[in-house]
Amino acid sequence: MEKDKIYEILTKEIDLNHIKKDEEMKKHTSFKIGGNADILVTIKNEKDLIYTLKVANEYNIPITIIGNGTNLLVKDNGIRGIVIKIDIDSVQIEREENNAIIKLGAGVKNCNLAQMLLKEQIAGFEFASGIPGTIGGAVYMNAGAYGGEMKDIVKNVTYMEKDLSVHTITNEMCEFDYRHSIFSEKDVIITNVTIELPYGKKEEIKQKMDENMQNRKEKQPIQMPSAGSTFKRGADFITAKLIDECGLKGYKVGGAEVSTLHAGFVVNTGNATAQDVIDLTEHIKKEVLEKCSKQIELEIKIVGE
Repeated sequence: MEKDKIYEILTKEIDLNHIKKDEEMKKHTSFKIGGNADILVTIKNEKDLIYTLKVANEYNIPITIIGNGTNLLVKDNGIRGIVIKIDIDSVQIEREENNAIIKLGAGVKNCNLAQMLLKEQIAGFEFASGIPGTIGGAVYMNAGAYGGEMKDIVKNVTYMEKDLSVHTITNEMCEFDYRHSIFSEKDVIITNVTIELPYGKKEEIKQKMDENMQNRKEKQPIQMPSAGSTFKRGADFITAKLIDECGLKGYKVGGAEVSTLHAGFVVNTGNATAQDVIDLTEHIKKEVLEKCSKQIELEIKIVGE
């Protein structure tokens, strides 16, 4: 079906402000890279999600699910069909005697949540305060930093299948592992996440958050467009260290460069294409395999064509 027709059908039920046609995906990724999406729908509630999925199912339109695009590389020819951007940002805090139960829409941004929890004197989320992206994306890949991971705090996760069935599963059922969850393998849409955290002292929470942010500023190229750490850590090696040992810091393909500050990051120096990034990561993999006899894997997700 032509995108004009898809757009027309979607606008019957969804706010015009939340639907874009021929949208540049570089506007929706931290890499600032990517071709156009035929249609991009920003989902603010489950009603709009259900309607969008019904339209996609009825007319056999391919869909791609994204959050805040912070771990994503969109290819240069863009994405066909409908891109669903999850931006459900509800927050509900229930205070129990020893812990707080926080019910979250999957589109809540980690940085915003960290500031909210700081004000509420709820601890345990400091590790994620500087992780870009949304809570749904963090659960999807079991994001972690500074000794903490999402698996440590998640109580349950609610997701929707493309047939519109809804399921809520416990932490154990999420099969969390290093940068992995069951959602990495299931073609489903995380809609809500419940986390459980202890109470803490505001000054101590703030101190941890400040220390983590200072660490990021000093050691990571956070001022340059990237998708965060490009490669997964190995079982018995630190990938960034191997890349550095291969002399690849500062190595460039087109506008994509191995960060001179942290070899684990590929950055966009200003005009990188997705192909530049892909070619650079393939070169890095080849060099590390040849010189260090280690196979390294991407942490970022690549979508589009």
